[in-house]
Amino acid sequence: MAHDRRRVLRTLGAAGAGLAAPSFFVRNAWAAEFRNNPGNAKSVKLGFNVPQSGPYADEGNDELKAFKLAAQHLNGEGDGGMIKTFKPSSLKGHGILGKKVEYVTGDTQTKADAARASAKRMIERDGVIMFSGGSSSAVAVAAQSLAQEMGVLFMVGLSHSNDTTMKDRRRYGFRHFFNAYMSGQALAPILVQEYGRDRHAYHLTADYTWGWTQEESLIKATEALGWKTVKAVRTPLGAGDFSQYITPVLNSGADVLIVNHYGKDMVNSLRQAVQFGLRDKMVNGKRFEIVVPLYSRLMAQGAGDAVKGILGTANWHWTLEDEGTKVFTKSFGQAYGEPPSQAAQTCYVQTLLYANAVERAGTFYPPEVIKALEGFKFDGLGNGPTEYRAGDHQCFKDVLVMRGAEHPKGRFGLLEIVKIVPRAQVEYPVTMGGGSLGPYTV
Repeated sequence: MAHDRRRVLRTLGAAGAGLAAPSFFVRNAWAAEFRNNPGNAKSVKLGFNVPQSGPYADEGNDELKAFKLAAQHLNGEGDGGMIKTFKPSSLKGHGILGKKVEYVTGDTQTKADAARASAKRMIERDGVIMFSGGSSSAVAVAAQSLAQEMGVLFMVGLSHSNDTTMKDRRRYGFRHFFNAYMSGQALAPILVQEYGRDRHAYHLTADYTWGWTQEESLIKATEALGWKTVKAVRTPLGAGDFSQYITPVLNSGADVLIVNHYGKDMVNSLRQAVQFGLRDKMVNGKRFEIVVPLYSRLMAQGAGDAVKGILGTANWHWTLEDEGTKVFTKSFGQAYGEPPSQAAQTCYVQTLLYANAVERAGTFYPPEVIKALEGFKFDGLGNGPTEYRAGDHQCFKDVLVMRGAEHPKGRFGLLEIVKIVPRAQVEYPVTMGGGSLGPYTV
């Protein structure tokens, strides 16, 4: 279809050398028909597919709040949020290509099959032109595969598994959130700096794609700096009671417990580990430590005092001092009475990035929107200078190392930024992990 556009432009150029082609010819040069083309409709529909139930429901509900706020801002409602700080931007607050943004929502249930079924309904029944969301990498991988099959863009929500933009990457999927490899590279040097090189780690790991790649990434990063891995144990998603997995840690010879859990699972396992007295013990002549590789404000609130002093990483935090963060935090706070989580921020940003790519492409035709996103460099959305790398559709930016605050500043001040790790320290070759994006047209 892109070839058709180039043919039209060449013909116009030959017909009137030196004259600019009328804009209506250029805008209509793309394919007239593609799945869920809004055509002459006055509105365009997006799909927001989040975990409204299951162990990641807290994250999903915050994502949904952010999606609704993004739709309002795109339609020129409210204070405009990060549309005011995003650059370079073609967004004007007049919808997308002049069409009002509407949306439908779904519940992934934190399950890949349910998420895929929900997304399929959005595409086939509701006619969405783009869908986003999810707080599980298993969900993201399944949804991204569906997007490729059906030719509808998926702007990945919260997904931290390496696989999402490595072996399972897809042309029709884009991820703004960072990944497990980046967490390992950012966190390991801080762990060694604070706890020393002679450490023995025990991993409890969520038994699905995110947990596997988070475990692998942190083991490689810490062992390269002198740590030893005593054992790695897989735990079921949504287990609730993790005591049977924590008890063996006490006699393992490990002096660090690494909790590769997220959402309610992290809250439960961390609180239970603290209740078992792990942090009060001395092992191998050292104070026992606990690490949570992937943190969020919502998890910190759920865990309460258990997070004090514990290190981890985050994609973004509402206390950052850049203008984008400030205006988004203000908008979200005024709407919902609390600061946004990193899940909310990444979903809000993904919606703006999609809308901006459509504006830049001048069409909703997916291959042209994809090309407008590939290699796009931007700023003003809360993470500093960022690039959507063309070869794998992974955003590259700085990573935050976080610590549970010993003296929290209010109910939302449970985490503090230890270090902003530069992009150069967490970047990797586009070929790492394998995988192929696939074709532009499906």
